This record gives sequence, C-alpha cells and structure tokens, in this order.
Amino acid sequence: MSGVKIAFLGTGLMGAPMVRRLLGAGFPVTVWNRASEKAQALAADGAVVATDPVQAVTGANVVFTMLSDGHAVANVLFEQGVARALASGAIVIDTSSIAPAMARDHAARLAELGIAHVDSPVSGGVVGAQAGTLALMAGGDADVIAGLAEVFAPLGRLTHVGPSGAGQVCKLANQQIVAVTIGAVAEAMMLVQAGGADRAKFRDAIRGGFAESRILELHGARMVERNFAPGGPSRLQLKDLNAVADLAAATDLTLPLTEVVRSAFTDFVASGHGDTDHSGLLLHLERLNAAIPAEESK
Repeated sequence: MSGVKIAFLGTGLMGAPMVRRLLGAGFPVTVWNRASEKAQALAADGAVVATDPVQAVTGANVVFTMLSDGHAVANVLFEQGVARALASGAIVIDTSSIAPAMARDHAARLAELGIAHVDSPVSGGVVGAQAGTLALMAGGDADVIAGLAEVFAPLGRLTHVGPSGAGQVCKLANQQIVAVTIGAVAEAMMLVQAGGADRAKFRDAIRGGFAESRILELHGARMVERNFAPGGPSRLQLKDLNAVADLAAATDLTLPLTEVVRSAFTDFVASGHGDTDHSGLLLHLERLNAAIPAEESK
C-alpha cells in the first residue's frame, strides 16, 4: 500500500525492534512511549519522536499499538484521544496481548468512527522482533489484513486467523503452550541434575528429538546459563494465563495443565519475580524442591 505513514505507540522491549524493522523497510514512523526515553532512543534510527500519542498519530493512516494490557490500549485509544484524532479510513493494528472481548470492543468502537481495527498479537520474543521473524496472528476483516501485507512483511509471518478477537484467542493458546512447556523443561532440568547428569549436555543430547522446541533451544539455554534477564517478564506471562483462565471459564473448559502452571506463575510473581524472565520459573520450582544452586542461595 502506497503513501503509508505509520505511528507506533509503545516502544518497549518488543516495540522498539519492531519500529527499527519498519524503518529499515523504508516506512516513515512516528513514535510515542509513556517513558519518553525509550522513544527518544529511536530517533537515531530515523523515527520522529512525538511528545504525546495524539501528536504521534496526527496524519498517520496506520497506527500500531504495543502496550502492556487491554486497559492501557483502551486508555490511549479512547481516553487520551487517539481514536478521534485519526481520519476516517485509518487502520489501528493492536499487537499488544489483550483479552479477546476487549479487542472486539475496541474494533466496534473504532468502526463507529470509520476506523478499521486488526488485533494482531505476536509471538517470537525480542529475538524474533529483531530478526523480523515474528509470528503475527491477525484477527479482523480479511480484505483489510490482505491490504496490510507490505506493512507486516518486515515484521514476520502473517496469518489471518479469523474475525475480530481471533488473533487474541490464538495468542492466548500460544501462551498456554509456552508456559506449560517452560514448566516441563524446568522440571526436566531438575530431574536431570538430581539424577546425576549434566543439564547442558542433556539439552544438547535431546536436540533434534521429539522434545525439540524453541523453548528448549532458547529458554533451555537460559536455564543452563542461569540468565533470567527479562525478554518476557513473568508478570506478563501471568497476565496472559489469567486471560486464558477467564476464556476457559466463559467457554466451560477445564484446563488442568494450564491451571497448574498458572498457579506456579502466580506464586513466582508474588515472591517478587514479576520482572524476571518467564524461563525463571525454574527458580520457583527449585525452591519448592530445596534444590537451590549455590549461586542462587546467596
């Protein structure tokens, strides 16, 4: 689509590398972030930095949001005036992870103003955002999404998964798999060590087998190296698991594995690890088993 002018609201861990990908593809991008220094850091890459979200979207015809939760998205769109500052025909692409019902509500409210809405949460973490290999799960009008192919291309692989809210449903399912698999890899690491084997060599040994996964590759390495600096903060993993629980209750589903890992993340976050990477669930499980490595017990 020609004549694209992008505004990007929310330039944190995920938003900043996504902006750099869009700039690298030649799109003009104006950025805003609540903590202004995170937006200012993108000026060197060619972004125009706005002082508030309304200024950022003025004149834009494509607006990305990458914010912490649905309430933050609603606040920026409807309370801070972004929606009314947009011209009819503009498109809002929400890449945040929010509740499906909230995404559908935002789509309906924007439609009344003549603005299209696409809920397109992403998976792939900071590494995927930097490399342009994100999985983009898009819910909304098929024609609108097809027309955005050029905009999405620098970010990763786009799949239209259904109507408004469907992208968020798929992201929640993705987060289920991520959380349960992190728990499984963490428990396996403890079992291996308790049984007298080496964690790093165990991970190497099973690579390429049926247990291979991106979680084993990336988060398994974090567990071996004990590097839990946040790529995906545990508080956000818990937020998504709580949304999974809400959707399961609304659809009369029982999800026992998800509930066990949600309980573990609830306790982990409550113990002060909200900003620890979600692979750090290993620390919680080690403490439950009195298996705290020497460097962690200091």
